[in-house]
Amino acid sequence: MLPLIRLNPGQDRRVKSGHPWAFSNEIAMAPALRAMPPGPARLEGDDGVKHGVWHFNPHSLIAGRLLDRNPDAVPDAAWFQARIGAALALRERVVGGAHYRLVHAEADGLPGLIIDRHGDALVIQCNTAAMDAATPHILAALHGLLAPRAIVARNDSPIRKLEGLEENTALLHGADATATIREGGLAFEMDLLSGQKTGWFHDQRENRARVAALAKGASVLDAFCHTGGFGLLAAAAGASQVVLLDRSEPALALAMRTAAAHGLGQVRAERGDAMDWLEAAAGRSQRYDIVLADPPAFAKARKDQPAALRAYARLARLAAGLVAPGGLLFIASCSHHVAPGEFAGAVAQGVWRARREARLLWSGGAGADHPVHPMLPESAYLKAQFFALG
Repeated sequence: MLPLIRLNPGQDRRVKSGHPWAFSNEIAMAPALRAMPPGPARLEGDDGVKHGVWHFNPHSLIAGRLLDRNPDAVPDAAWFQARIGAALALRERVVGGAHYRLVHAEADGLPGLIIDRHGDALVIQCNTAAMDAATPHILAALHGLLAPRAIVARNDSPIRKLEGLEENTALLHGADATATIREGGLAFEMDLLSGQKTGWFHDQRENRARVAALAKGASVLDAFCHTGGFGLLAAAAGASQVVLLDRSEPALALAMRTAAAHGLGQVRAERGDAMDWLEAAAGRSQRYDIVLADPPAFAKARKDQPAALRAYARLARLAAGLVAPGGLLFIASCSHHVAPGEFAGAVAQGVWRARREARLLWSGGAGADHPVHPMLPESAYLKAQFFALG
């Protein structure tokens, strides 16, 4: 029998409305509960209404996270295999292939858990203490469903600190942590232990295809390129010139290795801080038919939001200034703490400061392998805009 936790009187409105979180001030925190280790528990209202099985951490602001509406559910290895299996079936239907985000936390009924699939290699990230404790069940489920060659843990997200967890990375299964990601006819080599986040940005797949479809004959600048996904796919689609810009030497080396493997001789790399490089490039005559700006998150916490909005406006101004007349600008944000409207406003301000007339061609977010829980709109973290500039 799982332990029982109760909501305080009058604190069940959000849970009854379908929200998948219960905050610490909504739960009756008896001394015995505060001593409990993070893990699954049954949640009930003070009126006796059963709200199912939740992951509980008495030391976190978000103390309860919904696992299953069934109060008799047992989140063991079989339960995890069924839940991850449902996520797998959805990806096979809406994405296909073997390269996508397999599990997207609350949206897949697995709060705090991220799993990316890179062919026969998997990367998992557990961002809550209770999900971290469930790692053996997760691994057993993955072996049963996919029999992967390698499983890597990228538990290096700063969010873990809020749950009292340390950051770490490790190869949990297999002999090596390399992977080959296939997209748009190209094969990208990845080092899953040392790359950014979980190794590859599957969330931008549809946006990369959108850019590549318009890249034939174009000169392209791919700022914050990481391992060159946007720029290399544009080159493969017939771009005449591609400049890859990033501060990471290992990431650029992987990108250029991919370019060489596919005979993309029109690609060259520039190493440096992207914002500084863009600022310096404003004084040069070179302009590009397509400029891509996909930076890492500028707002790591809510307190960073004002500075992040100023940074996005500056980035939009600098990037727009390097777009040739009649060219295209793609700009994105992966900051959870910047709302879509705020991002759009900052970008519009930056483009205007560059004195460019703009037409917004498309605005959106991540692909279908990154579903959003309807009660957690803030989990739609990726925001992207595509402009035609006069």
